[in-house]
Amino acid sequence: MDPRLLTAIIVVVGVPGVLVGYILVAEMVLRAVPDRIQPRVRPWVWLLPALLFLGVFLVWPTLITIIRSFYNKAGSDFVGLANYQWFIGSPDALTSLRNNVIWVVLLTAITVGLGLVIAVLVDRVRYEALAKAVIFVPLAISATASGAIWKFMFAYQPAGQPQTGTLNAVIGTMGAGPLAWLTISTAAFNTILLIIVFAWAWTGFAMVIISAAYKGISRELLEAARVDGATEWNVFRRIILPLLVPTLAVISTTMIITALKAFDIVYVMTGGQYDTGVIAYTMYREMFTDGNFGRASAVAVILLLAIVPVMAINVRRFRTQEVAR
Repeated sequence: MDPRLLTAIIVVVGVPGVLVGYILVAEMVLRAVPDRIQPRVRPWVWLLPALLFLGVFLVWPTLITIIRSFYNKAGSDFVGLANYQWFIGSPDALTSLRNNVIWVVLLTAITVGLGLVIAVLVDRVRYEALAKAVIFVPLAISATASGAIWKFMFAYQPAGQPQTGTLNAVIGTMGAGPLAWLTISTAAFNTILLIIVFAWAWTGFAMVIISAAYKGISRELLEAARVDGATEWNVFRRIILPLLVPTLAVISTTMIITALKAFDIVYVMTGGQYDTGVIAYTMYREMFTDGNFGRASAVAVILLLAIVPVMAINVRRFRTQEVAR
């Protein structure tokens, strides 16, 4: 039998069968449990598959990665903190760390800022749904596809040759010479161009979330402020913005985590060249190009340590909001 056919049968028939079997067995077990302790046991019975899944595919790999970060390239000898010392002393690794800081600051500012402005402005137009759909569409495109699209936009040919890149073709009609986008010697500029591509895709996400929160603000409250003589700027600054702060905070933390994990755009558009590497790409290069699993694991742990505090802040904010309700 073709292995692919066997895999398809397992996925289509086996997985649903296992789920149904688990439900039937779980209900049989719960019926045998005394009624007084059923309310305490039942939640854990239904959570067990999810907990096992998290344990096998998240917790266990994380622990193995942390342990592996203290071993050498082949994973045979314990080297202590040598892999972390390499990261601190490597110019390429420090460049990737610097770029991630730029990603965190600019990507968060652009997506949240533009999302807020667009959400407030399109709320007043008749074609609001169409405008939101157009702005949101890039998010439906994978990051890899977005990178490929914008790589054509930034394409460069030497002066005197036909320009296949959209941007160089546009500035050519204005009499300006073609620019070697993404390969300019100013490394920070190359990184900023990649961030703009990512922001193009994610601004729609921020806009939709902010727009939903904005529509939840009482229109009577806004109209009352306007009747009392408040200008539109004062209404926005003193009423709308404070009420949107919890939503903006959640989106900001989400974008910070997304920026820290940035990889696809960098891989597709520059391959980490021209000083555009990020932490995730450094991990990929060390693992799949250099075959150094010890260093790759150390980079993964550093990335995890950078993300965990942001997630903790987000979780704490959710709990505070739930208590307030």
